Amino acid sequence: MSLTIAQTRTGNLPIGVRRGWSEWQKDLPGFLSWVQENRLGVVDLGSDVDAVLAAKKLGLRIGSVDLDWNGMISPEASVRTAAVDKNAAQVEALATICGPVNHFTVMIPTDPARPRSENFEYMVESYSRLAPILEKHQAKVVIEGWPGSGVLCCTPADCAEFFKRCPSSALGLNFDPSHLLRMGIDARRFLEEFVGRVFHVHGKDTELLAEGLYHYGNFQEPTFGKSRAFGAMHWRYVIPGRGGSDWSALFGILIRAGYEGAVSIELEDADFNGTMETERTGLLAARDFLETR
Repeated sequence: MSLTIAQTRTGNLPIGVRRGWSEWQKDLPGFLSWVQENRLGVVDLGSDVDAVLAAKKLGLRIGSVDLDWNGMISPEASVRTAAVDKNAAQVEALATICGPVNHFTVMIPTDPARPRSENFEYMVESYSRLAPILEKHQAKVVIEGWPGSGVLCCTPADCAEFFKRCPSSALGLNFDPSHLLRMGIDARRFLEEFVGRVFHVHGKDTELLAEGLYHYGNFQEPTFGKSRAFGAMHWRYVIPGRGGSDWSALFGILIRAGYEGAVSIELEDADFNGTMETERTGLLAARDFLETR
């Protein structure tokens, strides 16, 4: 008897998981078997064609596959060209294997110390050159707005300018409210503005820590405070259900806009990361919560 695939209550969006870096997840057959046994019908993977093939053979949906974003935002023209060519080859190879795929990226510059406006130009050039290949194969780029040092396309201002300069319908977003909450950006307003560009969603949230904000602020590193995994003194990443996002409202916005993608849980939560047992517990708790939203 086949298991019913986990779905959100609002819109029946399929729920899946982004493959992590821990030892039990490195065991691909074991990981994929666990995913399937626990009703998670979608998996996000790195740029490993063999892993994509293995997941497809099991009947799993591919949520996203990582681009190699190293070099896409380099000051060296030859490095950018090589990066675009490498990613174009991946897009074509995966299109042959499994049809249209979301290609996950983070806009990390090779040299984050350079002016942001300069790195922005390199980004526009590279992704404009990749766009026709994506369009040819009906594939998408999904940008995650992780706000690391020098990273671009994390804010509404950056995203609006990028899509103005790169209007291709193949270029879009991986919506992850955790990063927006961390930065103090209204995730619901962001989604309403950019929902037409959202082709994938991460199930991850942020808990804002009022006491930590009072004692340590949000600008300086703490002098005496103990560092926190997957967070800082005034915020931390958590699984859905433990943070500030209104997931039912967010799913409603997506559904009304015709979103047909998935929600992939990305486990970055100090309460669960660390062992196979606790990570599995966290993933299943996230699944169970999203099924009620």
